[in-house]
Amino acid sequence: MIDPIADMLTRIRNAQASRHALVSIPASKLKLAIARVLENEGFIESVSRENNPDTNHPQITVTLKYDQISHARRTGKIKGLELVSKQGQRRYVRNTDIHEVKNGYGISVVSTSQGVMTGKNARKKGLGGEMICRAW
Repeated sequence: MIDPIADMLTRIRNAQASRHALVSIPASKLKLAIARVLENEGFIESVSRENNPDTNHPQITVTLKYDQISHARRTGKIKGLELVSKQGQRRYVRNTDIHEVKNGYGISVVSTSQGVMTGKNARKKGLGGEMICRAW
């Protein structure tokens, strides 16, 4: 696996497109922190970390969240999930360069010196850092 964060975001997008309830991702501290930010902002239902019983490797289980449109139709809560900072080109921003996503309907996830947080919280605290991804 070349880029584990890109793999995580792709797994979430693919699972939601296939209307799965759960998705399993190989665990790391950064991936867990990103998933917790998405959970706190209401894009996913829940996040848990556990050991895979087959391989005994830690994994993150993400429960996806859906909006019920009608009796038979439901749409995913995440409309878009975009990786900003790639492995070949990291994207670092100052607190003044963190802008709204989709006119305030989305969030940006920033890795700062005080941990992984939304762009809005980083701007309030006056922190910059690595812009990881955007979700709307």
